[in-house]
Parts: sequence; C-alpha cells; structure tokens
Amino acid sequence: MTQRLKILTWHVHGNYLYYLSQVPHDFYLVTKPGHPPGYAGAVGSLPWGDNVHEVAADQLHQRDDFDLVLYQSHLHFNERQQMLSPAQLTLPAVFLEHDPPQQHPTATRHPASQVEHTHIVHCTPFNALMWDNGDAPVSVIEHGVMIPDGVHYTGKIEEGLVVVNNLRLRGRRLGADVFEHMRERLPLTLVGMDSQSLGGMGEIPNLELPAFMARYRFFFNPIRWTSLGLSVLEAMAVGLPIVGLATTEMSTVIHNNQNGYLDTRPGRLVEVMRALLHDPELARRWGAAARQTAHERFGIDRFVRDWTTLFDAVAEGQSPASLRHWSRWSNDPVRDARVKGPAPELAHASVHA
Repeated sequence: MTQRLKILTWHVHGNYLYYLSQVPHDFYLVTKPGHPPGYAGAVGSLPWGDNVHEVAADQLHQRDDFDLVLYQSHLHFNERQQMLSPAQLTLPAVFLEHDPPQQHPTATRHPASQVEHTHIVHCTPFNALMWDNGDAPVSVIEHGVMIPDGVHYTGKIEEGLVVVNNLRLRGRRLGADVFEHMRERLPLTLVGMDSQSLGGMGEIPNLELPAFMARYRFFFNPIRWTSLGLSVLEAMAVGLPIVGLATTEMSTVIHNNQNGYLDTRPGRLVEVMRALLHDPELARRWGAAARQTAHERFGIDRFVRDWTTLFDAVAEGQSPASLRHWSRWSNDPVRDARVKGPAPELAHASVHA
C-alpha cells in the first residue's frame, strides 16, 4: 500500500460496509439529516472502527481531500453530477455492484460501463457474467465474512431458519411464495426486517445473529434471483447446513450431500429438510463442511487483501491485473487457486478485528 486512502462512499448494505471497513483505509459516508436509506452514515449496532467517518451531503463540494469514490448503488451513481463537485467527478472511481441485473438477466448494460475512469467490481462471478459490462475494467471480489469468537453450531432447535429482509414487499424475486409453500410443510422461522408481517420474529441485531442462527438445525434460502447473500455465508461460517434453490452463485458454493443441498424442485427440498430434522448427525456433518467452505473461500483476510489490492491500483490509475477476472473472458487462475487449493488457517475472527 502506497498511502492510506480517503475513500468517499455511502452506507448501502450495513454488514457489507462493516466488513469492507476492515480494509486499512479511511471511509467517508455521505449523510443527510435524519439518516434516510442510502445516507445513514455510521449508525446501527455494528462496532464501526475509527476509520469510518461521516460527511454531510451539503458539505461535499467543500472537500478536496478525497482520493477515490466508491459507488454502491445506481441511485448514487445517477445523482453524482448533482452531488459531487467537478473535481470530485474526475477522481478515480469504483462501482461496487451488489446484485445481478434487475431488468433483463442477460441484456442489461451496466451504467458504469459507459463512464470513463470507473472500475466495476462484482460480488460474484455469476453477477459479472450476467451484466453487460461493455469494455469497462471489471473485477470480481467475493464476499468475506467473520463471526464473533465462541459461536458454535448446536442445531438443537428442530426448525429451519430463513433470514430475509422485507420478504413480503420483495415478493417472488426473494422467494416469498417459496417460503410460504415450505412453511406449510416444515417448521421454519423467519427473521429480518418486517418479518413480523409474515409471522416472523423481526430483526435480530447484527452482532447477535450468529449465535441466534447457531441454535437452528439448518438454514433455508428461498431466494430465486439475487446476489450470494451474506446471511447464507454467515450461517455457513457458524456451521449450519444450507438448503436452497439451485440458482445464481449458490450452485458453485453448495454441493449436494456435502455442505448442504440445492435443487429447483420444491418437493425435493422438502424431503431433504425433513431428513435434516430427523437426523441431527447428518446436519452436523453437512454444517461442518459448510463452515470449512466459508473459511476457505470467504475468509475476511482474503477479502481485505483483494480490496486493498484493488483500491491501491485504482487510486494509482492502474488496473489490478490479478483481479481482472472478466476482462475479455480471461481465465480466472487467481480465484481457481484460492477455491481449490489449500486455504490458510482462519479461526473465528473477532468482530472487533
């Protein structure tokens, strides 16, 4: 790292931003009065470090000390001409795309692909494949997660756990109908924002969620079309077996009869979940394998290294060749070696790391 960077960004996904703040740079979050969505700043229950700062939206134009802009939503990217000063608009920029295309799955051009000096980062190889990135420089940086020390899977509650925010409002894309179908046949507990409207338990504070998850027999993911959810990976890191739909990046993470089970047939998933309810040892074996997968592929140390490499390169006006997985359909030896080769020892990371 050549210098400690000052990175201008926004609070879009709290847990992701917290993991990202483990990178040894300074992050400045744009805020508005009342902390509305997208302008929330360093709020909530997460233990933000001293490298996370706030900057009021109406004072942005007065700042000339940022090194890089990190966009994390299409809203903020579209508002950049109004929000940022002319000098800030010329800064090196990264667009962190959290989702696959929401309109057409294969014919949607990414808006950042048409703006010079903008490097697109996708959270999964699947998302990078589905977006039309044009000729923009593109990297894939897969998620990194960490859980509190001392959290271990027990599976004593003979139910499956579902973690989705605002499931009722987000409908079929997030699998509201799939969840309802399964709940009629199996004991499932739903948590997350507004989950009470579907008979759920409400939102569990971020730092309490891993220990809460650890008591359930398995984790069920009903989502049809979204990025690889952090809650899925956090559940894996705790040691829960994962059951879900064989869609998006999930199909490269969960391997049937090893660390969980995926299928596109709801009836088959019901059979598998019933087997896990009736056989706690099977659930424990699959969960142990899920935990190993999470530590090998989604460890926080690798995540921090990848982002540090990318930020340093982009700030210096370079493309990080080791992370440009999708430039002209190149091979991906870095990711392949990371996933298939021996992984470093990654014990439970402290949330205060």
